[in-house]
Amino acid sequence: MHITQPLLRSCLTGAAAAGLPLALAAGPAAAASGISVSTSGSTVSVTTSACTSDNNGFGRASLLTSSQANFAQGRQVDLAGTNAGQSALWSSVSPGTYTVIVICNRDGTQAGSQSIIVSAASTPTVSATSSPSPSPSPSLGVMGGLGGSTKDYGTFTLAAGGALVGAGVLATAWFLRRRSKPYRL
Repeated sequence: MHITQPLLRSCLTGAAAAGLPLALAAGPAAAASGISVSTSGSTVSVTTSACTSDNNGFGRASLLTSSQANFAQGRQVDLAGTNAGQSALWSSVSPGTYTVIVICNRDGTQAGSQSIIVSAASTPTVSATSSPSPSPSPSLGVMGGLGGSTKDYGTFTLAAGGALVGAGVLATAWFLRRRSKPYRL
């Protein structure tokens, strides 16, 4: 009785520590934006498959600077393509941080919004912040990102890291238990 309770508690703690990275990895997948934004040099492009055509086209996309507060203030372009996929393009964009918003014509809903950084270099740079927003105007607060990290790790990488953290927690618990009572395994 005295041995099984601490062992059970340490196993539950280890299982919770191992499951935490899996839960965190599942969160961003559910919050994925309905648009994909990329940049190449001074050209910004957006693609989506969220809008369907009506008599007025698919929808519009707007490129907002950090000083612009809503969709109407940005550089707007019409979406072009088919019902399977639409795209828009802005050229000669100055270096800086921008927000791209896509609004569909058929029902007036926002397909998504995404922040992007246009750099002076010709290498593509996409920020790691992406969030669909039901409100018509995006939040233009501080865009801190993930501490400068731009690499998007997959679920397998996060699960492997979680397993390593869990193994470390279990090994630490075993070591401390063995140290306190050296005659036990």
